[in-house]
Amino acid sequence: MPRQSPPEFAGRPAAHCRVRVGVDLVDVERLERLLGANPGAADELFTVAEQAYCEGKRRRVEHLAARFAAKEAVLKAFGTGLGQRMRWTDVEIVNTPLGRPTVRLDGAVAARARERGVSEVEVSLTHTAGLAMAQAVVVSRTERRDQACVST
Repeated sequence: MPRQSPPEFAGRPAAHCRVRVGVDLVDVERLERLLGANPGAADELFTVAEQAYCEGKRRRVEHLAARFAAKEAVLKAFGTGLGQRMRWTDVEIVNTPLGRPTVRLDGAVAARARERGVSEVEVSLTHTAGLAMAQAVVVSRTERRDQACVST
């Protein structure tokens, strides 16, 4: 039986895309040691907004570790890792008013995303006292007709 589109997509042309996933796990204590031993590390790894958001949290380093894991997961989903001219602060994790984490890209990472036709970047974060984890999903437009997906 042929695959049917949900009613909300009926009549809309399918976009051709590639979906890539990245995952990362961060040891919270290791990040805490890194930040304590290197006074400038926080500014190199996190934007002012990310630091301010986490500063107001009871378990600040867990929140920072989750954001760092999200940055790594996004770059893994791009298939690049942290490349030349890319900075950690080019990937910023911000929260909507309801608390949902979202991704803002800047600088060389944003340029790479445009080159690759990235249309969406989604991220999910979780953390405990010892570990922080993030998963990222990157959707890119492609010319290949055999990779159809529906864009929302």
